[in-house]
Amino acid sequence: MRSLSYPLAGALALLLAVPLPAAAAAGDRGVIGGQPVRASEAPWAVALASRQRFGAARSGQFCGGALVGSRTVVTAAHCLSRAVLGVDVSEATDLRVIVGRDDLRGASGTEVGLKDTWVNPDFNAVTNEGDVAVLTLKNPVAAGRALPMAQTDDPRYRPGTSAAVYGWGDTYGNGVYSNGLRAAGVLVLEDSLCERVYPGSIEGVYRRASMLCAGLPEGGRDACQGDSGGPLVADGRLIGLVSWGSGCAQPGRPGVYTRVSAISGLVAAREPGTAGAQPSPDSPGRGLAAPARTGPAATGPPLGSRRAHVAG
Repeated sequence: MRSLSYPLAGALALLLAVPLPAAAAAGDRGVIGGQPVRASEAPWAVALASRQRFGAARSGQFCGGALVGSRTVVTAAHCLSRAVLGVDVSEATDLRVIVGRDDLRGASGTEVGLKDTWVNPDFNAVTNEGDVAVLTLKNPVAAGRALPMAQTDDPRYRPGTSAAVYGWGDTYGNGVYSNGLRAAGVLVLEDSLCERVYPGSIEGVYRRASMLCAGLPEGGRDACQGDSGGPLVADGRLIGLVSWGSGCAQPGRPGVYTRVSAISGLVAAREPGTAGAQPSPDSPGRGLAAPARTGPAATGPPLGSRRAHVAG
């Protein structure tokens, strides 16, 4: 059994003692090892949906995202890839962000169309670095829903910090997807752990400057397929976005998240009202196809290592 250089015993005890939001029912599973959460308890957690690509069931949900401004959502770049959508993002014309829906089979909350979709042109499909995209909503959502982003040197990135990952994805690791939002309590783990586990393989490469290691040393709680792009939250701050990993909730195989502090500047530059928010000729956006990848980068890690629901 691997030992961690950071003393996690006390932090783990604290994590297990602190309940998730009030709607959580003991014994229920979600994400992997999580519990149900009302949309009103996590108003910044949003679902990405396309009925054309994923069918009408569960409102067409396939990934998650986090609302960081009244018209700005951050998610994973790979969620908007051809490998996930089955087409170029410019052809997925019915992409929507779902806000405040307790049950994906119903019609509560709001479905908001997109004004612009920006996929990080530096996203590396082999290593999974730079796994971020920014969605600009056509209409602003109600005030007070946005979640602040963590910045560089935020103490919430200290190993042992309690956090929660949110999503509508696979709840058992066997293709059973949730109809409602779920949350699972995890810990921020030492970068060195993920560096040992993911030194470089077909799954990806862990880079501490742009990625975040989180989970439980013994496994049992994790994000999974369908949770990609969803928020990892610690003490009221967005610290990570679900990105990739090996399996789901496996012992000694933590989840890997996009480190929000590393991409907050990119996100801020895309927010409405800033100079960077204007689409540029060489930046992929809605209606503008990203350049086709060639060579080894065209394949990238197997989709099983990422956490997106793939169009059938």
